[in-house]
Amino acid sequence: MTLLTRAIPVLSDNYTWLLRDTATGTTAVVDPGEAAPVEAALDAEGGRLDLILLTHHHTDHVGGTDALRARYHARVAGPASEQHRMPALDIPLHDDDSIAVGDSRGQVIAVPGHTKGHIALYFPDPPTLFCGDTLFSLGCGRLFEGAPEQMFHSLHRFDSLPDTTLVCCGHEYTQSNAAFARHVDPDNPALAQRAEEVGRLRAAGKPTIPSTLGLERATNPFLRAPDAATFARLRREKDSF
Repeated sequence: MTLLTRAIPVLSDNYTWLLRDTATGTTAVVDPGEAAPVEAALDAEGGRLDLILLTHHHTDHVGGTDALRARYHARVAGPASEQHRMPALDIPLHDDDSIAVGDSRGQVIAVPGHTKGHIALYFPDPPTLFCGDTLFSLGCGRLFEGAPEQMFHSLHRFDSLPDTTLVCCGHEYTQSNAAFARHVDPDNPALAQRAEEVGRLRAAGKPTIPSTLGLERATNPFLRAPDAATFARLRREKDSF
């Protein structure tokens, strides 16, 4: 019982995540910002889509949902508190709900901050976190609808997850995040090494994610902030960096 995951680049810098349960062949996608690249990826792997998982209502994460639903007759699951402003949900999700992709069962984690109803999805085999625009590699999401204290708490809802957890976020922001992280944490050798790696990957046209929670705990200034006040200061600085 294993969940295979890969990224599909969509729009200018978004990622949709393709999930396939190896035991059943059940296939899902997370946050399809547009349909065409996702359709191409699905068709290359047999043309099956059973479930569409949405983390929040922003158009760059849900824009392809209705077209994919219509073509593949997939069910749609997403945050119940945002269902009035996103494509129609067949499965409204609440904090601590479980969601199945075939025999793989994931946990819903409420992580408000970027939007009020934002959720993340954690699957344990292998440990994989689909965190939308809450946690990025070397960064975190802007606070469009929440307060800094709320986002600080949301990020620390991941504290119990293992270091090996794959961080499957919604955007390729790592290189710009690295510049800010080095600015505020210049003496961190793990961060310096990660920034060099990111530069090499992007120069080669390769993605920088998934990352791991262990790497983010060692390098991400927002996860390393000791308290909500420090987090708030960092978020303000990043907004104008």
